[in-house]
Amino acid sequence: MTARPPRRSVLCVPGGDERKIRKALASGADQVIIDLEDAVPPADKDRARETLGAIARGDRTALPSIAVRVNAPRSRWCHLDIDAVVRSAIPASSIVLPKVESPGDLEFVDRLLDGIEAGVGGVDRLAVEALIETADGLSRIEQIASASSRLSALITGYADLAASLGRAAGGDPALWIAVQDRVIAAARTNRLDAVDGPYLGVGLDDGFGAAVSHAVRIGFDAKWAIHPRQVDPIKLAFEPSSEQVGYARRVVDALAAAHDGGRGAVELDGQMIDEAIAVAARRTLQKIGVSL
Repeated sequence: MTARPPRRSVLCVPGGDERKIRKALASGADQVIIDLEDAVPPADKDRARETLGAIARGDRTALPSIAVRVNAPRSRWCHLDIDAVVRSAIPASSIVLPKVESPGDLEFVDRLLDGIEAGVGGVDRLAVEALIETADGLSRIEQIASASSRLSALITGYADLAASLGRAAGGDPALWIAVQDRVIAAARTNRLDAVDGPYLGVGLDDGFGAAVSHAVRIGFDAKWAIHPRQVDPIKLAFEPSSEQVGYARRVVDALAAAHDGGRGAVELDGQMIDEAIAVAARRTLQKIGVSL
């Protein structure tokens, strides 16, 4: 077993606002997404890109994972944003690509990153996270999920997806189960993280609590926040209990011992344990940063 940083809470912060970005980086979120898309008006796009350089010059100790949401493919800013992320030396590990509607969108970004990274030299290979927020993207999610070796996560984008589907963005989380199941299934099939989009409010009201609890129960790996006050409740909700972690370790160890003895299953606490049970146990351990 080796450790890797878990992703549970993802805080999205407007690009171009250095004060808010630094506050987000100190929020305790597992990942911070600097947003160059919806949070930045067209007149401020150039200035927001320049802010990436200022963040890169700051203190990099104890930083969370950083991603940058660039503008959508087919926009006049997408290629400029991606170039800026690579050249700014900001300690980003991925870009978030909005409004992904086909495998071609990821293939375009793949080739663009290949060329920019080769030209700059000496930079780490950026991962890509795909925002599913249009009917077209949802209809092609299985092809999108397997379109790029850079792809690390699928994210539900409720506000734009609601507009695309012609439904209200808020309301009962159960209204989104069919969409969420498709996102999670595509992510699991391709070994990607499944990340739930934000609750569209900045408070900690009952609606927020219900949305977070629903995301955990249905099987998402993490959830976006749009205010620092939402970070800790999300982290706590996605954190397995000590009892769950202890049981998961026992399951993994018991099945490993069974395999060493030439058996495919073993009894543990009166329950027959096999590979299907072990899959859930490994996922529990991954939530605390253990990679198997």
